[in-house]
Amino acid sequence: MTTSDPPEVSEKYRNESFCSIITERNDLFQSSATLIRMTEEDHAPTGDGLTGGGRRRAGTLSGRQAEAARNDRRILESARAVFTADPDAPITAVAKHAGVGISALYTRYGSKEELIRTLCTEAMQAIVRETERALEEVGSGRDHWQVLADFMRRLVDADTSSMTLSMAGTFAPTPDMFALANRSSQLMGELFAQVNDVLRPDVVLHDLSLIFELVAAVRGPNAPRTQELRHRYLALILDGLRARDRGELPGPPPGWQELSDRWIPKAAS
Repeated sequence: MTTSDPPEVSEKYRNESFCSIITERNDLFQSSATLIRMTEEDHAPTGDGLTGGGRRRAGTLSGRQAEAARNDRRILESARAVFTADPDAPITAVAKHAGVGISALYTRYGSKEELIRTLCTEAMQAIVRETERALEEVGSGRDHWQVLADFMRRLVDADTSSMTLSMAGTFAPTPDMFALANRSSQLMGELFAQVNDVLRPDVVLHDLSLIFELVAAVRGPNAPRTQELRHRYLALILDGLRARDRGELPGPPPGWQELSDRWIPKAAS
């Protein structure tokens, strides 16, 4: 998602908390909450993951908690694979792909929309992290071109744009998602302002958003080949981004409204 100010969303999503990230029903959330409450006490650790009083140290997952965490990650990875291949796939296809029962999936995610919102939120969080990292590298004096090229390679490998290609406009984002998108857009703007001295003069920030989607559309017969092909075409695009003494790019560049409107379901437009 790329946006600036959150557009109007349905009353349902204004009033709900951001249930796609954590919910009371989520075993993983409950396990994490338990771990947060655990603190090191006066007793020294015994070496088996427990304190002297027999309580598990903070940050140490029990077998049940570790299994819940593995199942949650397996569900999310399966959901990404299933929905990027077929946005209309039912949520039962995700459970089958993950090798978990449908009840285990519904314990964590109450609906397909909730699951998709979680995936899209994770993608935006990755963009925020990588952009903050790139800004830190610029601040440390690293070469601007290397910062930008590595930043784009990392986001291509994180595959943050596949969900945009497959799911934009198919669900209603929450206000919290729009707020996270605003943060991502702000940081991307800051980074672009720092590194655009190494780019051809007619490139704008939102060109980068669509470049990520172009590369995400490249798919090979398996994951390793997909990564190879994506890096190949990203390299070609990177050469074009810093080309000098070239003719002007045809047509106007994409704008914020053009990109963000894709996330509003057609019925709600």
